[in-house]
Amino acid sequence: MQGYALTKQADVLTMQADVLTMQADAFTTQADAFTTQADALTKQADALTTQADALLLHGIAKFNSLRINKML
Repeated sequence: MQGYALTKQADVLTMQADVLTMQADAFTTQADAFTTQADALTKQADALTTQADALLLHGIAKFNSLRINKML
């Protein structure tokens, strides 16, 4: 009977170890997701900066075009 209890206790410990491993995997996956989200936000910020630059260049081009038209 004591051998059976020890076997069951060993099984429980093995299952607990498996749960801890799965939790560690979940935390790693969550950390990866946060990293991916941070990368996406960085790319979005870069895109907004590029868009602002494009609008500025468009404004400069339009201003220059108006100046050229006045000179003609």
